[in-house]
This record gives sequence, structure tokens and C-alpha cells, in this order.
Amino acid sequence: MLTHCVRDVLSGRLSKSKTSQCCMTLALQHTRRYSSTSPSEDLDPLRTFLELCANRYYISPGQTNTELFQRGRSCSYGPLGMELKRNLLEQWWRSVTRSKSQVFGINTLSSRKDTATGGLRIVESEHVKQILEQQELSREQLVQKVQMLLQRSPPVRTDLLQGALEEFVPSLELVNRKLPFGLAETGLCFQPSDGSGCSAEVTQTSLVWFCSPRTSSQWLDHWTRQRLKWWRKFALSPSDFSSSDVPEEELEEAASRGVRIVYSFPWGQEPLETLWSRGNTELLHTHEGAHSTLQCRNGRKTVPHVVSLTGNMDRGVMAFLSNSLLLLKNVDGKQKLQQRQVLKLHPVLAPVKVALDLGRGATMELRQVCEGLLQEFMEAEISAWPGYLDTQSTSMEQLTAKYDEMGVLFTAMISENTLESGLLQVRSRDTTIKETMHISEIKNFVSRYISAADNV
Repeated sequence: MLTHCVRDVLSGRLSKSKTSQCCMTLALQHTRRYSSTSPSEDLDPLRTFLELCANRYYISPGQTNTELFQRGRSCSYGPLGMELKRNLLEQWWRSVTRSKSQVFGINTLSSRKDTATGGLRIVESEHVKQILEQQELSREQLVQKVQMLLQRSPPVRTDLLQGALEEFVPSLELVNRKLPFGLAETGLCFQPSDGSGCSAEVTQTSLVWFCSPRTSSQWLDHWTRQRLKWWRKFALSPSDFSSSDVPEEELEEAASRGVRIVYSFPWGQEPLETLWSRGNTELLHTHEGAHSTLQCRNGRKTVPHVVSLTGNMDRGVMAFLSNSLLLLKNVDGKQKLQQRQVLKLHPVLAPVKVALDLGRGATMELRQVCEGLLQEFMEAEISAWPGYLDTQSTSMEQLTAKYDEMGVLFTAMISENTLESGLLQVRSRDTTIKETMHISEIKNFVSRYISAADNV
């Protein structure tokens, strides 16, 4: 069933309803398969970055999908992109729910609270088409029918704030009406058009922090420091992440102060997370001004103020991919200058921790060793790439180049020597050093490496 979002269709006159899916004006360009073992063909940094993301399974290829990704909207992710996004969301959840004891997770649905003010709604295109085809209707009758259609159509949420405000009162018993405390949530939200002509979904993170009015400014500063520290923790170049106050003319209606955490992309700065000191106007409006119901204990009874933290994790995925991409030049054994691309994603975020591959002369016995090792990694919840299943003949240089572009932390080569002595060769993505270790040691070796990086 084809659906479309209609936003404030009526503004004194009936605007043309969109009855077909949003489409990009640029033609679909064929994406060349990139080879890291040959010099770059004067590709600009943005194109190089986007091609790498498509060729190495982070996003699905195609101009439309690539533009969604570049704009920080939810796109079609490849298997590595989906795993990176999952890792990022998991780390976000840990960072906010474990940083303070009084943060609780919630899962809310779209609210009909403010449907009278317009907003985005899901409207079936067939219903819109049927109305527009009624030529005998006057303009006023068309307006009335579209209004009725909008009222019957379900709204879609544009952020997670409203759900947390509605959950405030039910959550008071958890904290014995004591401040501060917070409600955390992640989910898809539908964002209006950003000027490109299309609306799109965004994977949002939300922490809504309830505190006393006299401490709201301090809490905004606290969460700004915490969030910026979190973004920089996983960065190869931390200085590319920064924070700045929102200019007064850009403040939201209910906010007295705002802070943006931004990333410096090659094409300019883009916001990753926005923090607002919102007062209590929206909370009072949500609960229809019921002061007595909303009052909490914090030395004296008071209606709490709200500090909100809203992040765009789709743009966060893009930021960490961009931040981790290194273009390195090296000279091969034939004294030829080569360019090497490496995605140096943080070990905790890297979607593949270890790739399992075979040396020359692969046999059934070697494949069985790989399968057993893969099972061990899976049981330890360490993501492993079954490179031994690839039957295409590849040189060692091409193989390591491919895994570097995928961001794989370690490559384990299983050979005949492994069958004889239990030894295998392990190559590090970050150092390119190869070392020999016993097959029984590699799982603990990788696990300790990731844990050490997580605790830095």
C-alpha cells in the first residue's frame, strides 16, 4: 500500500497533494567498483567516501540512497552499515542509562495530543486521488473533504519528546517523586523536507531529563560535556567533533537555551545532537496545567524543568565513517606508489572484529577449522567475517586491502600449518603487523583488545 506524508495541506487554499513517491532529480549514476590497489583517479573526497561506503557493504548503492545517507536520513544500509548502526545505538544506550542511576528506558507511540496544530500524517494516495477526481466539488467542498481525510489519518512522530512528556506522570512512582531523573528512548521519526523535496525517516535518540528549575542550566552544561565526551571517545580525530550554543534567533519556542554538537564533514558542519533547556511550558501543556499532579520533591515542591537531548544516529553513522577513513600512500614490493584506504573505526564500533580466511591449498579440513573458529566467535558475541567461503582467487594484497576498506580489525589466516601445529597468522588493521599465535588464543586476544579500547 503506497503511503505519503501530508503536512499542513491547507493554508487558505488547497495545495496539490503528492500522489507519487518522492524522487531525486539527479539521474542514477553507475557506481564503479573501487580498487584500492591502484592509484586514485582524481576522485574528490566526498565521492571517494560515498563509493567506499557503497562498495564495502555499508550502504546500498544508488544515487537516491546515497543522497539520503549524505543528508543524514535513514537509508538502505548494507550488512556492515546496519551492524555499525546497531553498535552505535547500543553504545548510546549504555552511555545514558548507566551514566546516571535515575534514567529509565521507555517505548512510546505517535501521539494525537497536538493534531489540531497540523504536523505530518500518513495519507493513502488512493484516497487523495479519489477526492481530487471529484470535479463537481467546489473549492470549499474539496477543502472540507481533505480536512476530514487528514483528521482520520494517523499522525507520525517527528521527535520523541512528546512521548517522554506523556510518560512523566506514570514514571513519578518509580522515583518517589524525587528529582532529577530521565527517560530515554530510540526510534524512527519522520522529518519534514529539508529543502531537497522529500521527507524521510531518521533514527533518533532521545533523553528527556527532568530537574528542578534552579538547576536546569547546570544540567544542560553537564549533559553537553558528557555527550561531547562520548562522541569524541570513538573518534579517530576527536577535534572534528565540537559544540556551540544555538543562536538566540534559532531557539525553539519553548527553549531558553540550546547547544548543538556538530561534526565537521568535508562539505561543512552538520549537527549530530541538540540539547535544549525547555522550561516547563510543554510539560504543563501536555498534562493540561495540572500543577499538583506534576509537582516533585527537590527540597520543595515544584513543577520540574525539562532538558532534552535529541540525536540523529543516521548522521552519526556517517560522521564516524567519515572520521575513520584514512587515505595512505605506500610503496609496494615493485617500488610502485599505491594508495591504501583504511576505515579505522573504533574497535567497539567496528562491525567486523575478525575475518577468517584460508591460505593457498584450501582443503575440507581447513574449512572445518574455520567453521569451528567462527562458531566460537559467534558464541562469544564477537562478529566474524567468513572470508573462507569466498571461492574467488585473490592475492594477499587484494585481500588485506579489501578488509582494510571494510574496517576489519584483524585477519586470521588458517593454513596447513594450523592443522599441524595449531598456529595461525593474525594481521592487525591498525599496525599491519602480522603475528603468529595458537588458534586457542585468538578469541581471548580479540576480546581483550576490544575491552581495552572500550575502557580508554
